[in-house]
Parts: sequence; C-alpha cells; structure tokens
Amino acid sequence: MNDGSDFDATVTSSAVQRQVRVQLTSKQEDIALPDNAGPILVPTNLRRYALSTLVNNLLGNDKPIPFEFLINGTFLRTSIDEYLTANGISAETTLEIEYVRALIPPLHIASFQHDDWVSSTDVLSATSPAASWASATISQGQEKILSGSYDGLLRVWNMSSQIVATSPAAADGGHTASIKAAKFVTPNQIASAGLDRTVRLWKYSEGEGGFTGIIAPQLELYGHKSGINSVAVHTPSNRILSASSDHSVGFWSTKKSDAPAAPEDLLPSAASRSSKRRKLNSSVTVPQRGPLALLSSHTAPVSAAIFDAKDSTVGYSASWDHSLRTWDLVTTTLVDTRTTSHSLLSLEHLPELNLLAAGTSARHITLIDPRTSATTISAMTLRGHTNAVVSLARDPHSTYGLISGSHDGTCRIWDIRATKTDKDGVVGESVYSISRKSLEEQGKSDTKRVGGEGIKVFSVCWDKTVGIVSAGEDKRIQINRGEGVLSA
Repeated sequence: MNDGSDFDATVTSSAVQRQVRVQLTSKQEDIALPDNAGPILVPTNLRRYALSTLVNNLLGNDKPIPFEFLINGTFLRTSIDEYLTANGISAETTLEIEYVRALIPPLHIASFQHDDWVSSTDVLSATSPAASWASATISQGQEKILSGSYDGLLRVWNMSSQIVATSPAAADGGHTASIKAAKFVTPNQIASAGLDRTVRLWKYSEGEGGFTGIIAPQLELYGHKSGINSVAVHTPSNRILSASSDHSVGFWSTKKSDAPAAPEDLLPSAASRSSKRRKLNSSVTVPQRGPLALLSSHTAPVSAAIFDAKDSTVGYSASWDHSLRTWDLVTTTLVDTRTTSHSLLSLEHLPELNLLAAGTSARHITLIDPRTSATTISAMTLRGHTNAVVSLARDPHSTYGLISGSHDGTCRIWDIRATKTDKDGVVGESVYSISRKSLEEQGKSDTKRVGGEGIKVFSVCWDKTVGIVSAGEDKRIQINRGEGVLSA
C-alpha cells in the first residue's frame, strides 16, 4: 500500500504553505484505513478533490473513489485553511476528518403512465414497512408499486410497468372523489383516503405468479367533514392517522371489531343509497365505522399526520396554521405546539436525529426538534426548491438523508450534514435534484405542452429495494435508483 509519501512530495512543494495534522477515519469498513494509520501532515490549502486523491493513494485504489469529507459532522465545502479560520481552530491541533463515498446520482429506471394526476405512491418490497411488519417475503422482481389518482382509483403495478389490479369504481364500492393518499398496510391490505372524506381499507390479493390481482372493499371509515390530505399507518398497533382539511387529525383502527359505529350524519344519504347505480350493485355492502378519536386543535387544514417512528403512542401533525403539534395517542391529548413562520404542507420524522422535517409553502424545509427541552423552533432550514414542498420521505440507507417532492417539478435529496451558517442560522443545500423525465421528453419534441399537464410533484417515496418513487401532475410514476446515494 502507498504510504502517501509521493502525494506529500507533490503537495508540499510550496514551502510557505501552512500544514496541519489530520486523522482520516471512515465508518465504512470496506474503505477504512488500517487501525494503526496515524495522523498525517497535510497542507491546509487542500480541498475536497485533493483530499479525495490523498485517501485513494493511501488505500492504494487502482480505480479512484470520489469521497466527501466531514469535520464535526458537517461537510467540508472550503479549504482546510478556511475551515480552521472560520471556526477559530489552531493549525497546531490534530483535525479528525471523516470520509464517506460521494453522491451517486440516482438514475431514471422507469416511468408508468396514468390517465390522470397521481397524488400518492407507495412501495411493497422485501424492505418496505408493510412487508417487514408482516414478516412477509417479497421475492426480487415481485415488488409492487401502489398509486392513488385524481380519477378516484387505486392501482397496483408490477416492476414491468403493468397494472396488476385496479380498485372498483364509485358505483362498486370505491372512492367517490379524488384519492389523495394511499399506503400498503400489509402485503394483503391497503389504506386510502381522499376528497370524499373517507378513509378506506381494501383487501389486496394476487393470482398465481403475481401477474393479476384484486383490490376489494373491506371497510369504510367515516368521521371527517372535509377532504383528507394524507394518511399514515402503523400495522403492529392496527392504527391509522389521517390529516383533513376540516382542521382535525383522525385516529382510526384497521380492525372492524375495534372501531366504533360510524356517525350517522356523515354516512351517504339514504337518497344516494337508493339511487339506480346503487341498486344495480346492491351486492356491494361494505362495513362502515367511525374514528377512535378526532384530534381537533388546529385552526386551518391539516396537511400531514404521522406516527413517531420509534413510539407509536405519539403522533405529530402539521397544518396550514403554521403549527406542528405533538399528540399523546393513548389519551388523545395535545402535548406540545410549535408555531413556525409559514404554512406546513408535509411532514417526516428523522428519529435518530430527534428531528421532524416539515415542508413549507415558502419553498423550504424546516427541521424542528419536537422534544420539550428544545429551546429553538427551527434547528435548521433546507433551501433550494422554488415552489411549495408537499411531500417528504427519509432515506432508508442513511440516518442523515431525506428526499422532498415539490410543486417546482423536482425531487431533491438532502444530507443534513451538508450545511452552512448564514444570517438565517444553519442552512442546508440539496446534494442532488431529480427532475421529471416527462419534462425532458417534452423538451426533445416539437409539440407544445398540453394545457393543464404540468410537472408538479405530489408524492415521493424512498424504498431501500426499489429506489425513489415519485408521482405528480404529469400523470406518471417515476422511478429513480442509485445505490448508496448517501453514506450511512
């Protein structure tokens, strides 16, 4: 192995250059230096590229690996000298620098075409929560993608972009308006919700080989008085959270036997039940139930409600009223309220970092520490989108990773170690942006875009097996994949 002396000879030729002792470390075993590799002396004018060359030399790599470098948990975006000066650190110190593999851009794998806007998407794979919770085995190549659409239909797709199953139309017990949210509860159960004010549970079953399937109505949940914007599921406790424009958070059971009776005043009217369409399908009788509780304290539409990733007895909700609220789901009481400067449109939990990420109408993402001991509202702000941030998902490969979907037509990948400090405090910048493939295709053709067919992203999901699945106004599900996009 090269001891780095050749490299030292080249970079230290400028005799006047200051030097600093650095200890290079990595948490990734396959690229870590030997345990006995001690600190080395390097010029302070080194930046990322030169440090990357140094590490590749020390590792003896024939094919160089691009690396990123972290000092005290933050990416080095300047020279070492500028970092020392900005942080008031003496060059006499030994600087510990962690290196990780640099970003691999996620490549476009496939796009699935819909008939209408796609509001929601979810994945069933060997590594998805629905399969993990049910201890189910999903073979490679047998993964499924779920989509909810503005046409009121759910669709299950295979990885060859073929529709395996479609939910019934309204007349046959399906949604009577646009679907806004859809999730796999288990490999055999789906939850959905939408503008018809209902949360619905479906039984999903596949034929032999998984080439055909059936989505059958199982349970209708009534309680909201306005459209539902999102749902979250927690399979082990048989619980669902819903966020509604009626300013409330719905708390539901997926088990018919646990759920109370549905509120009579919210059920479809007798007139609609006796309509000709209903008579033609009188065999469709779906049990109807009500909520375990409606959590009401928001003063504007609730955009998102999620379970705490480590404690399902805790829930969080985000609203257009600028607030993030913490709920005790055992007693259904409000525990904490954090008020921000902007309407909140999406929500995700980063449990290892004790942070909640909230997408805003002001084009940025606010990271909030929900613990009562936290002294500031916003721990960090992620900037880069040029329109509202309406969907968030955490990176299944990394503690520090997050992806956002925006009405600007892009999904952005964030590593919250990639930060800088400015007048607004700690600010993060996205490390990669994924554009809509449909826009690239439109750009290559001479045809003008059809009115109404835009590129807003409405939903994004990040699955460890399948990759990044996004959907939106271009009537498409788009899949992008890049192994180890961020380092753990």
